[in-house]
Amino acid sequence: MGIVRPEVLDWGWAHHRKMGTGRGQLRIYLGAAAGVGKTYAMLSEGHRRADRGSDVVVAFAETHGRRQTAVLLDGLEVVPRQTISYRGATFEEMDTDAVIARRPQIALVDELAHTNVPGSRHEKRWQDVQDLLEAGINVVSAVNIQHLESLNDVVEQITGIPQRETVPDSVVRAADQVELVDMTAEALRRRMAHGNIYPPEKIDAALTNYFRAGNLTALRELALLWLADKVDEGLQQYRAQHHIKSTWEARERVVVALTGGPEGDTLVRRAARIAARSAGGDLLAVHVIKSDGLTGANPANLTRQRQLTESLGGTYHQVVGDDITAALLAFAQAENATQLVLGASRRPWLVALLTGPGIGARTIRDSGPIDVHIVTHAHVGGRWTLLPRHRGGITPQRQLLGFALAAGLAPALTVLLSLSRSSLNLTTDVLAFLVAVIAVALTGGFVPALLEAVAGSLLLNYYFTPPIHQFTIAEANNVVALVVFVAVGLAVSWVVDLTARRSKQAARASAESQLLATTAGSIVRGQGAVEAILERTREAFAMRSVSLLECASVAGTDVHRGEGEARRGPVAKWNCVGSAGESPARRPEDADVEVPISDSLSMALSGRPLPAGDRRVLSAFAAQAGVALEQQRLAAEAEAAKPIAAADRMRTALLAAVSHDLRTPLASAKAAVTSLRTPDIPWSADDVSELLAAADESLDRLAHLVENLLDMSRLQAGALSLFPRPVGVDEVVARALDALSPLGHDIKVDIPLSVPAVRADPAILERVVVNLAQNALRYAPDGKPPLVAASVLGDRVELRVVDQGPGIPSEDRERMFVPFQRLGDTDNTTGVGLGLALSRGLTEAMGGTLTADDTPGGGLTMIVSLPAAVEPSAPGPSPAPSRSATDLT
Repeated sequence: MGIVRPEVLDWGWAHHRKMGTGRGQLRIYLGAAAGVGKTYAMLSEGHRRADRGSDVVVAFAETHGRRQTAVLLDGLEVVPRQTISYRGATFEEMDTDAVIARRPQIALVDELAHTNVPGSRHEKRWQDVQDLLEAGINVVSAVNIQHLESLNDVVEQITGIPQRETVPDSVVRAADQVELVDMTAEALRRRMAHGNIYPPEKIDAALTNYFRAGNLTALRELALLWLADKVDEGLQQYRAQHHIKSTWEARERVVVALTGGPEGDTLVRRAARIAARSAGGDLLAVHVIKSDGLTGANPANLTRQRQLTESLGGTYHQVVGDDITAALLAFAQAENATQLVLGASRRPWLVALLTGPGIGARTIRDSGPIDVHIVTHAHVGGRWTLLPRHRGGITPQRQLLGFALAAGLAPALTVLLSLSRSSLNLTTDVLAFLVAVIAVALTGGFVPALLEAVAGSLLLNYYFTPPIHQFTIAEANNVVALVVFVAVGLAVSWVVDLTARRSKQAARASAESQLLATTAGSIVRGQGAVEAILERTREAFAMRSVSLLECASVAGTDVHRGEGEARRGPVAKWNCVGSAGESPARRPEDADVEVPISDSLSMALSGRPLPAGDRRVLSAFAAQAGVALEQQRLAAEAEAAKPIAAADRMRTALLAAVSHDLRTPLASAKAAVTSLRTPDIPWSADDVSELLAAADESLDRLAHLVENLLDMSRLQAGALSLFPRPVGVDEVVARALDALSPLGHDIKVDIPLSVPAVRADPAILERVVVNLAQNALRYAPDGKPPLVAASVLGDRVELRVVDQGPGIPSEDRERMFVPFQRLGDTDNTTGVGLGLALSRGLTEAMGGTLTADDTPGGGLTMIVSLPAAVEPSAPGPSPAPSRSATDLT
């Protein structure tokens, strides 16, 4: 048995925590399957703590008859269990009140996901554990991975067996320590074969069904992966608390940068293969939206690449940043990424030579401990334009190129025009320099063009305006020409620079609109959970954390909000209703940025101050978060109203359907009692006996009807308490036939000895059998009594109640199971129409099914299918003997 301890810090129990000074601590032993040694480890921990002087008691421990485990109970104080009677049976549960009254330092509580018997303090044992923790008692408990709520469907898919007892993941994640009791599939199967887990008669069936090597290996992997996530969660909290920004390569996290280009599919697949090389590797795709909008990105490509990322098990993110390299590395560091995947540049070598190093080169230079992969693809060097296609503002690279062009173009043009002085006049020279100014303005903006215009005017004056080689001008028209040249050059430069700024603003607005449209679309489609919007906000503005705060003002204290900011009373209390990121702010004054949403709602961001331009779009994000919160609350209210509406419909149906059925037995009983009380009539002993029998029968009918109505109401409201346990089918059928006495003795029974026990509530299953048998007796012809038979089908047991009556057409069979429905609706004397509806509801509540089928030769067969308590082994070649009705009764 190996135990993986994700946290090496001691609980500090050796300091003997005083009761009532704080909440107790919870340690959980997590296992992949029964028999790995969780209870053994829990009891061993109890002995270790007791040896160190701690006050330890066993609040509840289930040894399952395993000798090695039972021995560990010796030397430990065991709190007596609580005895509870339920439906004629006696059960033992943990006595939570007794444990709290005993006030130990440490309580050992086995089977955390256990469902308590109705009548207990709580429905679930984990709720009892919460009470112990609130009382300041430290708790050691145990649970299997298949009982975690989030993995319930996955475990059922692997093993084929649904798990009815579950515990919320939040309970286990909130534990102070979770330790994995680990064992290989082969070792666990050997332990099973040696008889250390199940009794000998169950070993073969278990090894060939639930305890197959594949099942155990899959469950073990689930346990390891779940615990790895828990450990990683603790690691992230530790890094946040200690302000650690450097990358810790505890788990491979691969970030792939997407530009929206056609190469994105190749990059995502390559990054997924890198992540898959290590177990538990994470894949994150990120697209950086520049303030200029990155208008070269293809939305269709990004949508396809996002879907591809999600299909490969990764997540898709968007961030906003003027510096793509800085934004990309900030995201990777925030996610503790270990590897970064980028595509090779699509720029030709000439463009790269003129514009300097690209994003890939700068990312490699600044990546630090993060490995950077530059992946080649089919679109490398696909752009054949000389200059980069900047559709936004004038970037520093363009300005540098403009200055270089101005510095080289003016002298070169002066030399060329000087060589052609004999054939050209001043007008041509001015126009040539004007073209040069426009070229510089288009390339580098206003400042390089201004320098080019000044330099051009000086060169024109010195080399081309008479008197030549002097800075004087002889003719007035030449002065006008030079002034017009400078004015036109400056005007063109200003227009180009203004256009660039307007283009930048429009592109940024487009990027913001795209981001807001994506978020708004998520809300409209019902995908806008508050946490998801807050996480998107955090990523978009590269913040450390984002929280949504709601003010709950204390009585007598007003909460005032001025224009653009909030003023809070001295005792105002802020509640965090949603957060994303590390160390979210709990009060607006603790945040770097606060955005009021309403009088009582604010969004608080931590990480860095934001410029005024970002606050405008941030306000829109905050408004959407407020809408999502309201939508979430309305949905919760609507969900809470559904049971109320269902109960109203049920009450209406009850009043409409039972008026006659309640009056009839009441009237019969009242008439009999009234007749007996009449003093004027001398009743004989036989008459009195007959009247009493009539009253008794009527009251029995009334009690049965009321019991059915109450159970149907509980089923509809989801409030019916069940306590499933292994029970023999023959035992249940015997009690059901006794309840039908004397009619039950006429029913034939055919239940082979090889039929295993089923997992069901014995009392509830008995009621189902009684209802079905009564229905079969009602329609069975004389001389052809009904038959109750049982058989095995896979990992389930089928109980059949067969009659040879008139049967029911296949199109009407589902109508049988509708509450208050009698086929034909003509006979109101045989019941309210709840028997079959109630039987199906009770069967499904136990994890079974109730269906109807034809009886060969005519009639109806009702089939109850329930999960076997232990999967049956393959039947032998010879038929097993059967129990007869005489044997059962």
